[in-house]
Amino acid sequence: MPVSTTALTKKEKLALEARKFITRVYAWMAVALIVSAVSAFFAAGSEAAFKLIWGGRHIGFYVLVAVEILLVIIISASLQKIPVGFAGFLFVLYSIVNGLTLSAIFLVFDIHSIGIVFLISAGMFVAMSLYGRFTKQDLNSAGRYLMMAVFGLVILAVVNLLLKSDILQWIISLVTLVVFIGLTAYDTNKIVRASQLADGSEVFKKAAIYGALELYLDFLNIFLSLLNLFGKKR
Repeated sequence: MPVSTTALTKKEKLALEARKFITRVYAWMAVALIVSAVSAFFAAGSEAAFKLIWGGRHIGFYVLVAVEILLVIIISASLQKIPVGFAGFLFVLYSIVNGLTLSAIFLVFDIHSIGIVFLISAGMFVAMSLYGRFTKQDLNSAGRYLMMAVFGLVILAVVNLLLKSDILQWIISLVTLVVFIGLTAYDTNKIVRASQLADGSEVFKKAAIYGALELYLDFLNIFLSLLNLFGKKR
């Protein structure tokens, strides 16, 4: 028979809420990855959708990128004010839009190569997430430096839009891989620390969605970096 929560000690209740919080984070992340994969596969297989996104001067793609940025800003800035259901809806919508922008990988890279890189990315993500979960080290200072590196990578990526240098793109992909491997450990560690305060309230349910967004972006950046570095093109 299941044990009633009223029979649990305060310490046991806190541990239970912590486990629920972490479970919610990874459940939301898994949902987002599945939705993105389905969305990308659909767009790559639909001639009409693909033309809409990538046709002409790629105007559809740039519109989707703008929507992605807007959604992240809305989720980040309004998370405390919006209901849990709406926050979840925005996250799923973001994962759909992100999947549409990623649809080109199915046409650029060999499908078997995508699968292998995905599995390698998953292995690296799990390893670093476990490190972040169980390490006794304080990763806060590392997190600050890693976020500074992210801003630097954004600037380099913008510069390379003009230069179109293959060597610079390779360097960007390599540095991105290293940075987001580190961020996976940092974000996981941050989520674990937050779980120790979780009380099952709406605030922490929304915090779980935001934590899932961070891990989702960590995983995607690891995956795309590895794909750019080692993926076999069609």
